Amino acid sequence: MPIMKRLTDGIIQFFHSQHFVVVATVEENGYPHSSCKDIVGINKNGSIALLDLYKGKTYRNLQKNPRISITAVDEHRFIGYSLKGKARIIKKNKLKPNLITAWNDRITNRITHRFLKNIRGEKGHPRHPEVLLPKPEYLILMQVEQVIDLTPSHLK
Repeated sequence: MPIMKRLTDGIIQFFHSQHFVVVATVEENGYPHSSCKDIVGINKNGSIALLDLYKGKTYRNLQKNPRISITAVDEHRFIGYSLKGKARIIKKNKLKPNLITAWNDRITNRITHRFLKNIRGEKGHPRHPEVLLPKPEYLILMQVEQVIDLTPSHLK
């Protein structure tokens, strides 16, 4: 698996197209903790904004250890990436309005996507759980230090 230092336009577009990513942090006992999050901002300088909705394990882990990874795969195209780096927590009162707007847009898109799937008769959750999500209280701001291409080399 090749390790790169920077995000390319293609990698940024790949992460923008994901409905969610898997975020891993380090627990106090050294074990990894994984949870699903949504990216609301990503740029070429390696800065990634994730809005976390629950002050749970991810929040507590990042307060003690800033190491984080974000992983996403597209099983249909058989490609994926893992981004590794350090993160910090930005409190709600310090959030830029454009990030809140980006979050609202992501939720609206998710509701629309689920609604359209329901209309087509595709099975899924009978309600729209996105509507019940709490408002974000903080943001996770990650700085990418490594980009790992998970695509098998014989498929590139």
